Amino acid sequence: MSWRPGADPECRSERGPSSVQTHLVPKQADIGGLVVGRLLPTRQQRSVGPFIFFDHMGPAEFAAGEGLDVQPHPHIDLATVTYLFEGAIVHRDSLGSLQTIRPGEINWMTAGEGIVHSERSPADERARASRLHGVQLWLAVPADQEGGAPSFDHTPLEALPEVELRGGGVRVLIGSGFGVCSPVETLSETFYADALLEPGGTLRLPDEHEERALFLVEGALSCEGERYRGPCMLVFRPGCVAEVWAEGEAECRLLLLGGAPLGRRHMSWNFVSSARERVDQAREDWRAQRLERFPKVPGDEDEFVPLPE
Repeated sequence: MSWRPGADPECRSERGPSSVQTHLVPKQADIGGLVVGRLLPTRQQRSVGPFIFFDHMGPAEFAAGEGLDVQPHPHIDLATVTYLFEGAIVHRDSLGSLQTIRPGEINWMTAGEGIVHSERSPADERARASRLHGVQLWLAVPADQEGGAPSFDHTPLEALPEVELRGGGVRVLIGSGFGVCSPVETLSETFYADALLEPGGTLRLPDEHEERALFLVEGALSCEGERYRGPCMLVFRPGCVAEVWAEGEAECRLLLLGGAPLGRRHMSWNFVSSARERVDQAREDWRAQRLERFPKVPGDEDEFVPLPE
């Protein structure tokens, strides 16, 4: 395989170009009775651009009467993004937001100085056997925007731009790429997209973002002669050409993410901040259930997740 011009010389290896910096496989964790695959943060890779947390949910099957129940819990100084492939989740938060998110839509919640939210399966999903499949991400926010007012925004599928590619297509969820820009408002330079590749299709990640990664949801692909099967994440070296090919006879589902890094963040449970003292204070406020800091969630006031000791 020949050397691709335009890539950073550090991408070169004895076997040829090596644009993949890290190959991550999910580690299991439990959230509200649902086992998820956690990919960020890990010892090998703390973040990708502003993305500091990545959970792959499902695919999970629920019997009639069952569903997801993530009780009210707090956040500070980050933004959460929920994106579904199958199923539905009801989002409630301490601002009074009530939103059912369905496949292809974007829920963006900025925690600011503090917010509490819950995520549960809606009644119509619980009434029958159902499936849930998606991802939840956390993004760091610029340090000078931490501690601001919390907010919540929902963007429907039809508002998100789509681009046809050779052998596939991409929906740009957040930020810009492939010549289009999402209407979702961001706090820093960010890129997040959903792609489908037909068998034999190729995809090159946008070059304009400093840090980039690819999450292979399902299917198989190759990159520089190495083959990968989902679910897994490939993190690419800055400055390298990042191009993949769909392998086999089935479609590949990919999530593409990246952007400009925002520096080190302190993380403890659901609290993230550039300042350790803000994390410590948030832990104490939640432990003491100080409602002036972390109000109840309207419509979901009776339960909460205790602070892990």
